Order: sequence, then C-alpha cells, then structure tokens
Amino acid sequence: MNTFDYILDSALVLIVILQIREKRMSWRPLIRPVVILGIAVANYLHGFPTQGNDLLLVGAFALVGATIGILSGITVIMRRGDDGTVRFRSGPESAFFWVLGMGSRFAFIYWISHTGAASIARFSVHHSITGSSAWTVALLGMAAFEVLSRTAIMAYRWRQLEPTTKLALA
Repeated sequence: MNTFDYILDSALVLIVILQIREKRMSWRPLIRPVVILGIAVANYLHGFPTQGNDLLLVGAFALVGATIGILSGITVIMRRGDDGTVRFRSGPESAFFWVLGMGSRFAFIYWISHTGAASIARFSVHHSITGSSAWTVALLGMAAFEVLSRTAIMAYRWRQLEPTTKLALA
C-alpha cells in the first residue's frame, strides 16, 4: 500500500465520522463519497478481467458491498426537523457498517501487501482467478456498490421525508 491508498481509505472512513453530528440533509453529503469513489476508480481501474472465475469474484464482492451499503444507508438516522428540513446523522449502526466495509478492504489489502500474497495466489489458482487485476476490480466493485447503494438509500429516504418541497442544493 502506498500513501495514496492510506489517504483514500481514511477519507472514506472520515466521511461517516463527520456525519455523526446531526446536519441538514443536502446533496453535498451524498455526492462527496461518490466523488472519492470516482477518484479511486480512475486511479485503480485499468481494465475488467473476464476470464476464469473473475466475474464471479467481482460479483460476490459487489454483492457484499451492496449489502453493507444498504445496511449502512437504512441505519442512518433521518428525521424532519422543526423547521421542516430533513436532518440526518450516522448513528452507531450506520457507522459500524460503513467502517466494516472500508475497514475490511483496508485490512485485506494490508494483509496481501505483507504476509497474505502466497495465500491469495494459491486461492486464485485453485479457484481460477486470473490474477491481481481481478482482485483489484473486485475490491473496487465492493467499494462502488457500498458507496452507491448507501447513497441511493439515503437519497430515497430524504425524498420520502421531504416529498412536497424542492430538494436543497446547499
């Protein structure tokens, strides 16, 4: 792992930490993780492996990411404030699921970079995973589905709480 990896992972975890205090809902907290995800995808995605069981690996990781993102999104605490605006904060459950996803990828990458490379190589050969690019795409897929599903759930819940007013761009 390099410095960029640490900064990127830390930024994604920091997003939820910043959301622990209740705030007025706007597009900003929805777009911020998507922008960070875009930076990660632009930096790490250099093709899409489709040989062997690569797509199965990517699909499994994406499903895990989507599950974690949905659980994080539905456990965000949202309410209509006294002024009629939607307020939100990441409670302990939401933060747990978000950090679980980000932290598990971080730990996996750390493990591969230090002592786990041989184990992953054996697993890959045994399960017809064609190489490191498949693992990179799988981890990106997990992150993408986690971020996008959490964002979609939060946007939907925001819309449900504020159905008759125009959503704020602030």
